[in-house]
Amino acid sequence: MSRFGYNPVRSLLLAVGSVLARVGLIDRSRVERATDLSWPRIVTGLARMSRTTADIAMVGIAVGPAAIAGVGYARPFWGMAFGLGGGIAGGTISLVSQRYGAEAYDELALAVKASAVLALLVTLPVVVAYLLVPGFLIDLIGSGESAVDYGTAYLAVAGLGVPFGALNLVGSRTLVGADDAWTPMVIRGGGAALNIVINAVLIFGLGMGVVGAAVGTVLSNVLVTALFVVGLARGGLPLVGEFPVQVPLSGPHLDRSVVSDLVEVSTPLVGTNLARVGGQFPKLYIVGLFGPNVVAAYVVAMRIRALMGTPNWGFSMASSSLVGQALGEDDERGAGQWASDVFRFSLAVFAVIAVSVFVFARPIGRVFVDDPAILPTVTTFVRVACVAVMFSGVYGGATGPLRASGDTRWPLYANLAGLYLFTIPVAYLGVAFPTIGITALFAAVFVEKAVPAAIVYHRYRTDTWKVVSREYRPDVSASD
Repeated sequence: MSRFGYNPVRSLLLAVGSVLARVGLIDRSRVERATDLSWPRIVTGLARMSRTTADIAMVGIAVGPAAIAGVGYARPFWGMAFGLGGGIAGGTISLVSQRYGAEAYDELALAVKASAVLALLVTLPVVVAYLLVPGFLIDLIGSGESAVDYGTAYLAVAGLGVPFGALNLVGSRTLVGADDAWTPMVIRGGGAALNIVINAVLIFGLGMGVVGAAVGTVLSNVLVTALFVVGLARGGLPLVGEFPVQVPLSGPHLDRSVVSDLVEVSTPLVGTNLARVGGQFPKLYIVGLFGPNVVAAYVVAMRIRALMGTPNWGFSMASSSLVGQALGEDDERGAGQWASDVFRFSLAVFAVIAVSVFVFARPIGRVFVDDPAILPTVTTFVRVACVAVMFSGVYGGATGPLRASGDTRWPLYANLAGLYLFTIPVAYLGVAFPTIGITALFAAVFVEKAVPAAIVYHRYRTDTWKVVSREYRPDVSASD
């Protein structure tokens, strides 16, 4: 797939964007630029979510539903890499995009170095915990002896990849903030494809089961990290091409004001992600009370929901980059226009995906399980997720401009409210009132996306984020 050749994802986005432009909902001149920045990130998301989904499918085929449940128990712990690293990387794209727009390249390099150091500092203690007490951690939320054993085996190995997963996000967001989504797609998408191949060999060829899936995850993340480090240091990679920015290994390495800005912007994002990941633990515990079959059905449906949510990988990051660059040029009006157009564009794409998956929910579920005792539950979970994923589009479209401006506290508030005030209590209703039963879990899947979307959208519509951005714009307007 070349930068300029035909690819189905880009063609689909352009088709949807053209329809919206024709009816006057977005500016036609913005469609192609937003598409060119979005589609590589979406392909990256599809590749990486497909990798995780393939893990679930392969261990399910090779071992059975208990293995699916076990990996499902372990995945939120692996998600800490993205909770911590993703929050820091959210700060990275905010600082990088504004400095790239202002051509403040020296400050940009300092922001990247500070992000890498901070990512390592916050993830290394997590690795130690996963290595020392994986069984204790899985047992806190898991049920069923076999499922807990599988989850423990997976976490003990996959935990080694947490720092590398965090650094990958920093490298990726650095390039997206500099208007290059192609390179991260090639690197991370290629790593995800390699991960699937390694897993297939280890799971089926060597019979390593869930441990094989964990080993493949670690190896692929180590490789991707190495490519980002070498590419940013050299300003490019053979076969991949030049990077839009270079981060020299020579000093200076850290600047107090840049570190302070990064910590201030990233802390709410880290909190947001940890709130989201942390909420998965009590939720999985509640789902586990319904039995391993329901856990397996829930895990499968959530992986499908994650695949449907991949447009946010592109549109939210594209919005952050384009809005951030406009803010870096002190063009608040242009930033607002970019935010509005990308928001509408994103929502239309989500609608197309949600309707398509809803119609084919049953055959999609059959790819993972063919047990008639589980398949109807999987199908219902998937269809509820199709409705809920529309709110995921609202959340992503509204969060992009907030992240670009440094107004990152409201996504934290939204996730705290959505998970802890609504989703978990709603899910527990099925345990407290057996007559409601699994219906409560279906409702929880819906409100988990709807409540945060409503809160973040309200903040986005106030335009306060434009004012907040003035505190984080670069101190200089140009750099050699």
